[in-house]
Amino acid sequence: MKIYNTLTGQKEEFKPLTEGKVGIYVCGPTVYNFIHIGNARPICVFDVFRRYLEFKGFDVKFIQNYTDVNDKIIKQAEIENSTPENIALKYIKEYETDAKGLNVRPADIQPKVSLYMDKIIDMIKTLVEKGYAYESGGDVYYRTRKFKGYGKLSKQSIDDLIAGARVEINDIKEDPLDFALWKSADENEQHWDSPWGKGRPGWHIECSAMAKDCIGDTIDIHCGGKDLVFPHHENEIAQSEAATGKKFANYWMHNGHINIDNKKMSKSAGNFFLTRDAAAKYGYETIRYLMIQAHYRMPMNYTAELLESCKASLERLYNCRENLDKAIEGAKDGEITAEAQNIFDNRMKQFTEAMDDDLNTADGLTAVFELVRELNIMISDSSVSKQQLQKGAEIFDKLTGVLGILYNRKKDEEISEEVLELAKQRTEARKAKNFALADEIRDKISALGYTIKETRQGTEITKN
Repeated sequence: MKIYNTLTGQKEEFKPLTEGKVGIYVCGPTVYNFIHIGNARPICVFDVFRRYLEFKGFDVKFIQNYTDVNDKIIKQAEIENSTPENIALKYIKEYETDAKGLNVRPADIQPKVSLYMDKIIDMIKTLVEKGYAYESGGDVYYRTRKFKGYGKLSKQSIDDLIAGARVEINDIKEDPLDFALWKSADENEQHWDSPWGKGRPGWHIECSAMAKDCIGDTIDIHCGGKDLVFPHHENEIAQSEAATGKKFANYWMHNGHINIDNKKMSKSAGNFFLTRDAAAKYGYETIRYLMIQAHYRMPMNYTAELLESCKASLERLYNCRENLDKAIEGAKDGEITAEAQNIFDNRMKQFTEAMDDDLNTADGLTAVFELVRELNIMISDSSVSKQQLQKGAEIFDKLTGVLGILYNRKKDEEISEEVLELAKQRTEARKAKNFALADEIRDKISALGYTIKETRQGTEITKN
């Protein structure tokens, strides 16, 4: 499998630190509000990545944190007349509701900043002791120029960064490029005790401490949105590698931005959409499908037309799977033909080759729809065996399962013995060409809350 590594700027063969095992750290949400559709992209994309690695046989340790200590949370607490702790808990629950709706599996470990304060402080102390950080007025700053590799992820030089407008200017810093590891706080603000006085951590040090504790000094893959490359991930590298003396992450994966009708999403532009609101209109599964129908690194355009197209694509997949169930029910035992086995093998190969090429879900979906086209032909052929249709369904379920779609399939409901017996009597009446009796039995079945009809795949009974 090849992964585009942001650090090197090229696709590389993936080689885990430990054979058969993969440690992944994904930057999770800052829990101060509902997640927007831009947040939904990385959680869907890297959920697929996790599923695919497991599909390939890897033992995956998947970490996604909650940033539950942050100035944005404090500000939101003031707006809602609440406390930072309660705001964080509230929006963690709201995030979990959206993640579940998007069929995103919970991470193996979901560390919270508030529970990692001792380890964060220990890492800052290590950086101070090594000369990479210094205290100033109750704050602690990282000496950016001291870390020789600074800028290697974002491909920016120190001089470029100094000239950039994103660098915060502060008189108490030794250098304008230095960034905060610890920020002093008043007694009446959210704070923790530290060797430098009361305060709370800077954003970047939190992930360094949590990744180290949950996975180790070096992690296989670090994931997140493209907007996190600088300064967040650049600063994580500087902190972690200075503290441990080891490479922080071997591979870096970043998903592209989402535009709204070809314009960058922003609250000021009035084109800002919450995942919750979009799902209420189009359904969570449509949102998930939208996030994986394009290659994860490419910018994606969010439009009503594209969402309707995603909805139609899902409908086509659902129709195929439901028709497969009906066909299997009415099919006879038999062999899987060599031609059919070749089809199944080719589609599986097509899918894995696409996904092995830097998680190309767009081409992976192409393989699924090729399979759908071929399965529809088999479904329409009454001579196709039950075993062949079941094998087709198995392949279909594997591929859609890796993509995390078709999770709203209706489960077969228990049909009462009375209805099954009436259905049997109706079939016998139809064979005897006693259509009046068959219609009478149909009405009885209808009165019991079921619909019965004949299809090309046989008799179909559904609960009203």
